[in-house]
Amino acid sequence: MPLLRTVNLKKYFRIGKSRFLHAVDGVNVEVGAGSTLGVVGESGCGKSTLGRLVMGLLPATSGEIFYDGVDILRCTRAELAQRRRKMQIIFQDPYSSLNPRMSVFELISEPLVMNKACANKKEQLTRVMELMETVGLAERFINSYPHEMDGGRRQRIGVARAIALRPEFIVCDEPVSALDVSIQAQILNLLMDMQDEMKLTYMFITHDLSVVKHISDEIMVMYLGQCVERARSKELFRNPLHPYTQALLSAIPQPVLGKLRHDKLLRGEVTDPIDPEPGCRFAKRCNVMKPECAERDVALQDMGSGHCVACVLYGG
Repeated sequence: MPLLRTVNLKKYFRIGKSRFLHAVDGVNVEVGAGSTLGVVGESGCGKSTLGRLVMGLLPATSGEIFYDGVDILRCTRAELAQRRRKMQIIFQDPYSSLNPRMSVFELISEPLVMNKACANKKEQLTRVMELMETVGLAERFINSYPHEMDGGRRQRIGVARAIALRPEFIVCDEPVSALDVSIQAQILNLLMDMQDEMKLTYMFITHDLSVVKHISDEIMVMYLGQCVERARSKELFRNPLHPYTQALLSAIPQPVLGKLRHDKLLRGEVTDPIDPEPGCRFAKRCNVMKPECAERDVALQDMGSGHCVACVLYGG
C-alpha cells in the first residue's frame, strides 16, 4: 500500500462570479514509502498547488487524499494535527519562508515548541544542535538571523525545520531553484542522504528535469493541472511518449560540443486554464495533433510496466 495516494484530486480557484481556474484537475498519484516522486512541468501547471493540497495547506475542491490508508480530507482538526507531524514541506524561497525577526535557534525550535516535543529548554537546545549538525549548519550560526546568511544556509534552516518532528513524508517544493548550481548539488545530496538515513518519502516538485532525474524514482509530468505522463525515472528519459514530455526533454542543455540537436519547439497558444473545454489541453501546441484530440478528454493509459500516458496516439 502506498504511503500517499490521491484519487481524482481537484482544486479550482474562483475567478469572478461563476468562472473557475482549474489549477489541479483530476490528478491521481501514488508515492510508495521510502521513494521519491518527481513532479515536473512548466510554471503554472499546478505542481506547487498539488503539493499544498496533499499537505492540507489548501482545501481541495473535490477528490480524496489517502495518507497511510486514511483520507485526510475527512479527518477532524485534531486528527489532522497529529498527521501533520508526519507530513512536512520545504518551501521554494528560503528567505521569504523564514521569519526575519527570529534567530536560527528560534526558527528551528519553533516546530518543537508548537508541538511540545521537548520537555525543557535543555532538551530543546540539544535537539536544535542535532538538527543543525544533520543539515550541515555550523554551531556558530545558532544566534544568527536569516539576512546574515546566504541562500544555501537559509535553505538548510528550512530543511532542519522540516525534519524537526521526525516526519515520514516531505513535500519539496522547488527547494533548489533559487540557489546557485554548486549549492543546489549540496542541498540535493543532503536530501538524498537524509532519505537513506531516516527512510523519508519525498514528493519533489521542480521544473528542472536534470534535477528530477538525479533524485526521483518515479516522475509525473503535469500540464495545465493534469497528469499527461507518469513512469519510472529511467524509463521516462529513455522512452518519453507524450509530445509534451518529448519537448521538455529536448530542452535539456547538452554539454557535448558538435552534437547535432533536434529540439522539439513548441508553437501555438497555451489553452486557457479558466473553464477549459473538453479535449487535450496540449493540443494547440502539439505538432502531431489529430481531430479527436479536441473532441474529448484523454485518460491515462498504462503502456506496460507502470508507464502511463494520456495521448490519443496511444489509444487514450
